[in-house]
Order: sequence, then C-alpha cells, then structure tokens
Amino acid sequence: MKELIIIGARGFGREVYNLALQCDGYGEDFSVKGFLDDKNDALLGFENYPPIISSVENYQIKENDFFTCALGEVKWKKKYSQIILDKGGKFLNLVHPSVKLNLNVQIGSGVILLNNVIISNDCLLGNFVTIQPFSFLGHDSQVGDLCHINAYSFMGGGSMLENEVCLNTRATVLPKIVIKKGATVGAASLVIRNVMEGVTVFGVPAMKLKF
Repeated sequence: MKELIIIGARGFGREVYNLALQCDGYGEDFSVKGFLDDKNDALLGFENYPPIISSVENYQIKENDFFTCALGEVKWKKKYSQIILDKGGKFLNLVHPSVKLNLNVQIGSGVILLNNVIISNDCLLGNFVTIQPFSFLGHDSQVGDLCHINAYSFMGGGSMLENEVCLNTRATVLPKIVIKKGATVGAASLVIRNVMEGVTVFGVPAMKLKF
C-alpha cells in the first residue's frame, strides 16, 4: 500500500489531510503516514491528525512513500516540491469525489482538486496545480505548473494561466484571456485583458497594483 506524506502541517495541510480521507482509494490503495514540516509543533492543540514526521529537508524517502504538497503559496510549493523531486519522490493526485471532470481533461501529477470543482471539456492542468472548492474552468482552459486557484474562482473558455499563477478567492478571468507566468490576481477581481508576467492585479476591472 502507498503511504501518503503531506508536505505542510499548517491550515491547508490539515484541509488536505481531510481531503485524502475522502478520496477514492483511501484505506485500500493508500494510507496517510503523516506530515513534513519544519515547525514541529504546528499541530499543537489540534486533534485527530497523524504526526509530523520530519522536516522536508531532513526526510529520507522510503520505498512506499508518495507525496502531496499542501502549501498555499506558490513560491513555497515550488521550493519544497522540488526538494522532494530531487530526492526521487513521487506525487499522488488527490481529487475529491464531487469533482466533475468533463471529456478529454488532462491532468499532471501532484494535483489537488477540492470539493465541487468543475472542469469542462478539453482542459489541461499541469503539475502541482491546486484548485480550491467551487471553482469552475470553462472549455479549453489551460492551467500551467504550480498554479493555485482559490475558492469560487472562474476561468472562461479558452483562457490560460501560465506557470506559477495565483488566482485569489472569487477571481474571474474572461474567455481567451492569458495570465502570464508568476502573476497574481486579487480576490474578487475581474480580469478583462491579458496580465503580464510577475505582476499583481486587483479590482473590477483588474488593474496592476504598484507597491
């Protein structure tokens, strides 16, 4: 049996543990071994969770180990997933039973899809994509590696997120819009034009923020 290890034992890590318990195959194909986190007291005061085994840096991978990365910030997901990959680690996909995948959807590895996500026809998801509850991807949408889509977000048909993009809660991306690598869309924003690499946009319509 595969032994799933969750990278990150903070709030999202606890949510992903709960997701794992609900996924097809739990208890038959895989069990949950525990968490990796450098904050060894991250679960202090919380009950009914498996232990923190080690930090990511110090963990020695065992034969039946498989991983999922429960880090909500793209840069940390990228860093710690890569550490495990460099050690030869393999990643599972966690897909809630309520997720709707239409015809010809393609999904990479290390993907996390929480409850009530809908992905329409002919969409493409890269590796280490996280999609939070009640989000909708229209037909022919593309989501690059390491993207993080927060709850209640919407992508119109033919829209595209390049690698390492974050859509915050209730973001709306109109059809055929391209959001380039490393960009961030603020909560409740409406994206009506392409977004350049590495910038943060916010508002209705979404405009570049200057810090």
